[in-house]
Amino acid sequence: MKRKDFIKNCGFACLGGLGISTLLESCSSLQILSGEISDDDLVVPISDFIIKSNKKQFKRYIIVTNDLLKFPMCIYRFNENTYSALWMECTHLGAELQVFGDKLQCPAHGSEFNNKGIMQNGPADTNLRTFAIVIETNQLKISLKAI
Repeated sequence: MKRKDFIKNCGFACLGGLGISTLLESCSSLQILSGEISDDDLVVPISDFIIKSNKKQFKRYIIVTNDLLKFPMCIYRFNENTYSALWMECTHLGAELQVFGDKLQCPAHGSEFNNKGIMQNGPADTNLRTFAIVIETNQLKISLKAI
């Protein structure tokens, strides 16, 4: 192998390694969190939205589970006082939804919903279940009465 080709290949390998490490680092910020159920509410600390950094940045959404819930919830943060809690069950045939940024998508048949639970593309023909949220002492209290 010529020296020029060797340096070129090594350069591409280094760039590829750097790209993969950046991708893996971005995936590590998404984690499925466990929420506590108290009375009829799923309780989630607002601090779960904070990204660990010097600047005060927030995650757009988090996914919260609890052993008593059949499906997880996706909670979107729009600003410090506005959140939406979405039941991650497709309204078409009941598959668990996957989150892709500001949309939720059904892996079974491709239905899509926006970050407020409104159906965007079928075959689902109804919106996602949403839940009332009260902000109290740096916690979100998501009412489970609708479940």
